[in-house]
Amino acid sequence: MKTVGLCVILTGCLILVKGHSYHLGACPVVEPMQGFQMNKFLGVWYVIQKTSTASKCITYNYTRGEEPGEYVITQDSDHPVIGLTPLKHEYHYTGELSVPEPSTPGRMQVRFPLSVAGSASHVVFETDYTHYAAVFSCQKLAFAHRQSATILSRQRDLDAGTTERLRQKMSNYGIDPYDLSIIPQTGCPVGNNSLDININPGTFTAENFGNVVRKAGEKIGDGVEWVAHTGSKVYHKLAGTEEKPKPEGNGRRGEVVRDSGKIETNEVEWIP
Repeated sequence: MKTVGLCVILTGCLILVKGHSYHLGACPVVEPMQGFQMNKFLGVWYVIQKTSTASKCITYNYTRGEEPGEYVITQDSDHPVIGLTPLKHEYHYTGELSVPEPSTPGRMQVRFPLSVAGSASHVVFETDYTHYAAVFSCQKLAFAHRQSATILSRQRDLDAGTTERLRQKMSNYGIDPYDLSIIPQTGCPVGNNSLDININPGTFTAENFGNVVRKAGEKIGDGVEWVAHTGSKVYHKLAGTEEKPKPEGNGRRGEVVRDSGKIETNEVEWIP
């Protein structure tokens, strides 16, 4: 691959399309679902709608952590920036979930490796465990907050009636449902991708933070593995086939509804 192609991939690893919106003031008060049972909530969920993102094929996978009361959330998606290249790929972003108050298990805290502002709330406010769920995350800032709302399904689609009811419940909590992007769940990668990007809690350490490792290849297809990030364990696996370039204009950009209390930003996606 030519140098410009490699630069696009590096940029895509560092600059992510956001999945949240910024607002002035405190986080909305969103009550967790009463009687929530995490053991029934674990497993894979397909993202049907999510706050302001251009990513597609997004899934959440909730699994148990190493300690009681600790869990892991992995967000897999088709990255919109890397999607502008001819590479088939998957982007994996893993965070740690904890339950501060065992009496309210639906109100969790989540911490992702790129979140320099710290942890965020992660509230499951409605689910039937087998078909649908709705989650709200919010992170406090100095004079504002950033929030992300997500509608989930156990299948790749969700009926319109349930989706609209969950959007209305968000609105009742003061969350603007028109901030949500519809997430395509068709044509999604099914393994054997040219590029796998993994960002997890071990990505950055004090020892290797600030180091940038770059390896250039003349073309895709030589089985090259290279790390190009401010840290370690961001693995780029290049498979042994070349692909035809995609037509220009295939990239999707998230749209944010402007209103008085909302702050526009092009920063990275810290929280799911």
